[in-house]
Amino acid sequence: MSFRIDLHVHSSASGDNTADPEEIIVQAIERGLDGIAFTEHYRYDASEPAERLQEKYGSRIMILRGVEFSASEGHCLVFGLDTDKLFMKYAPMADIARIANENNGAVIPSHPYRGANSIGDNVKRLQGICALEGYNGCNMHPFNKKAIDTAHALNLPFTGGSDAHAAGEVGSCYTEFHEKITPSSFIAALKSGRYRGIDTRRISRMWPF
Repeated sequence: MSFRIDLHVHSSASGDNTADPEEIIVQAIERGLDGIAFTEHYRYDASEPAERLQEKYGSRIMILRGVEFSASEGHCLVFGLDTDKLFMKYAPMADIARIANENNGAVIPSHPYRGANSIGDNVKRLQGICALEGYNGCNMHPFNKKAIDTAHALNLPFTGGSDAHAAGEVGSCYTEFHEKITPSSFIAALKSGRYRGIDTRRISRMWPF
């Protein structure tokens, strides 16, 4: 079986869009996703509005929380821990990965080759990450291809996430896990590598790899 989760979604709580968290969840359900991760910018507590929607929608879709954290080298997705309590803004990504692993969390550099706010080739020297974000729905194809090529070279899995800043963008890219995921198994699943990123956009069919 497969279990499809959009691992990179922003709502109005990120401060750079007006997307309503409930509208995003409804769109994810309509797209046939099994899960969605709210990864608001900078702070873990920014995703609390999504947490409050668990009771209403939790029987239809798994709602996860993470952070798109601003490390000194660029952005990374952090799951499984409250970054507000553990990290100062612009902490080095190596420290974030180390502390996350010590606290049963997981770190994935987001859009690593986009340019602005991206780690670039520094990822090749970074220890402690569990994957690279391969398919990012806001990226041009060459940026995603380089991320996936680098993941292969580093023997790392790659994820997919829409990087949605509007409800209509949800699910454009997602991560397909090879087994059912629960909130309690999510971090272990990320570290297992038993998944792949999926790009549903037209460009992915034009450039297969």
